[in-house]
Amino acid sequence: MGSESGRVKRGELSRISQWLRRRSKPAPEDPGKEREALLLAVAAAGLPVAPAAHPADGYRCSCDRIGCPTPARHPVSFAWQTQSTTDRAQIERWARSQPQANFITATGMVHDVLDVPLEAGRSALERLLAAGIEVGPVAESGGTGDQARMLFFTATRGTPEDEDEWWPCELDCHPETMDEHPGLRWHCRGSYVLLPPAALPGDHSVSWLRDARHPLPDPLTLLETLTDACAQYAGTLDQTPAAASWPPGR
Repeated sequence: MGSESGRVKRGELSRISQWLRRRSKPAPEDPGKEREALLLAVAAAGLPVAPAAHPADGYRCSCDRIGCPTPARHPVSFAWQTQSTTDRAQIERWARSQPQANFITATGMVHDVLDVPLEAGRSALERLLAAGIEVGPVAESGGTGDQARMLFFTATRGTPEDEDEWWPCELDCHPETMDEHPGLRWHCRGSYVLLPPAALPGDHSVSWLRDARHPLPDPLTLLETLTDACAQYAGTLDQTPAAASWPPGR
C-alpha cells in the first residue's frame, strides 16, 4: 500500500513538474508588438510613415480598386504625403486599429531610397561593406522578376529653400510606373517605399537586412557602386539566346 501511494505521489509530482515547465516557457513573441516596435523605431529615426494596403485572398489587394496594378504596395490614402508622420501616438493607433496593414515611408523629406534589383543589391552591399563604406538601413523586398528589390535608405539630397530647386521623383520614376524602371530607382520627393515588416502577394515580404538604427549615409557615397552593380546585372540579362541556350550548342 505504501509503495503504491509513493508511486501515486511520484506520478503527481511528475505531472506538476511538467506543468510548471510548460508554464515557465517564454510566451512566443507577439507579431503585432514586433511590427509596432519596428515602425516606432523608423519614426524615432525621423522617417515619416503612413498606412498602406495589404494582400487579400492571395494575390488581390485590400483596396477597392479593380485590377489594382500594385497590390499591397501602395498607400491607403491619396493624401499620404501630408498624412505621413513620425508621431508615436498616431503610429500606435494605426498599428493597433489596422493589424493587417502594411506601411510606407514618404521619401524626399528626411531620406531618399536607392532601389535596385535584388541580385545587384546583394553584390553592391557586399562590395560596400568590404570597402568599409558606411551603409545605412537596407531592406529586402521579395517578389518575382523585377519586383525582387533591395532598398538602400540614405539621407535626402537636401531641402532647398527655393521650391524650384526640388528634385521631384518624376524625373526618375513615379510610384505608379516603377515597373517601367527595372534598373536603379531613386526615390526622392513625391515617392515612397514599403517599410518592413510588410506582407506581399504570393507569400513574399519586405524585411530589414540592416534596420533603421543605422545612420543615413550620403546617397552619393553609394551611387557609383550601385550603378556598377546594376550595369553588371543588366549585362547578365542581355545574353543572346544562343549564349543562354541549354544544353550547350543546341
